[in-house]
Amino acid sequence: MKYIIALIGLLVVLGLAYIASNNRKQIKIKPIILMVIIQLILSALLLNTSLGLELIKAFAAVFSKLLEYAGEGISFVFGGLANKGESPFFLNVLLPIVFISVLIGIFQYLKILPFVMRGIGLLLSKVNGMGKLESYNAVASAMIGQSEVFITVKKQLGLLPANRLYTLCASAMSTVSMSIVGAYMTMIEPRYVVTALVLNLFGGFIIASIINPYTVKPEEDILEIQDVEKQSFFEMLGEYIMDGFKVAVIVGAMLIGFVALIGAINNVFDMVFGISFQEILGYIFAPIAFIMGVPAAEVVKAGGIMATKLVTNEFVAMMDLAKVADSFSPRTLGIISVFLVSFANFSSIGIISGAVKSLNEQKGNTVAKFGLKLLYGATLVSVLSAVIVSVVL
Repeated sequence: MKYIIALIGLLVVLGLAYIASNNRKQIKIKPIILMVIIQLILSALLLNTSLGLELIKAFAAVFSKLLEYAGEGISFVFGGLANKGESPFFLNVLLPIVFISVLIGIFQYLKILPFVMRGIGLLLSKVNGMGKLESYNAVASAMIGQSEVFITVKKQLGLLPANRLYTLCASAMSTVSMSIVGAYMTMIEPRYVVTALVLNLFGGFIIASIINPYTVKPEEDILEIQDVEKQSFFEMLGEYIMDGFKVAVIVGAMLIGFVALIGAINNVFDMVFGISFQEILGYIFAPIAFIMGVPAAEVVKAGGIMATKLVTNEFVAMMDLAKVADSFSPRTLGIISVFLVSFANFSSIGIISGAVKSLNEQKGNTVAKFGLKLLYGATLVSVLSAVIVSVVL
């Protein structure tokens, strides 16, 4: 039965993307089928084999060690702030982002990260039927973040037509930054974080190639990576430390506002209608949860968490998931966890359009115009990843 539901889910997701397509005649079927097969193979490898388990253990161990190192710096500055045995969210989940941001900066400075991103991007372009620039951008988004990635393609922004710009922005919204991966791993199982990272990369190409199909001519597909202004090593360190701290503070501020707002709205709805706002959203998103493979008895509660992620952000939704995790079956927990690992929410529209606008005002305005379509596509990517995972769980 789960395979039938997964097949229906896959057809629904691809159908919803097809409805929003701006050029249905140019959709390339072969790369889409190939990428769906790759997603199925990779999800089975990561979640159902001993090799996949070892790979995820190794990946999680690296981040666990990084969080330990980050904890030493946090303890030095904030030691004694929390009572013994307490685990404040800002100190334990958000502040480690600062240290991981520094490591990304170092790899970027040593030219290791650009080399890896370019190599994987070129390899992916052979599979997805898209341009080298689009493939590079997807990998770069997953490694350095949804706003920072546009700095590396600054020279190309002014030359890109709206359709190629859409694909670049869609990749940025569908993936998550490596600097935040460690924070996610403290909230949900690392194996689902790693699986979602891989699946979203291909899912972004699949949905974009249906919603926004086009062919890039060889002479237009010049992968010229923008070199950042030359800095000294310690200037770079200072910049990435501050960038990481800004991310931690901004996420913290958004959580304060969103959690408080959701709490207030839930209370008002409970008093007036006898049902919380999140429960209402749960009923709206329940059909989507069902086609993702969530058992019928759990679709409303799962739908509420999915909706929370869309209207607030993934951190708020992950916190809600942690509160009710014991009431979900392992299968539902895995499906919802994979769905939550992406930047697909309303606030990301502003973040991405703002990042592009800071580099090229005209292109930033273009991004703002297709912002809702961007969110629509990125949400379909999350649903697609969850459907794929439902096949192997």
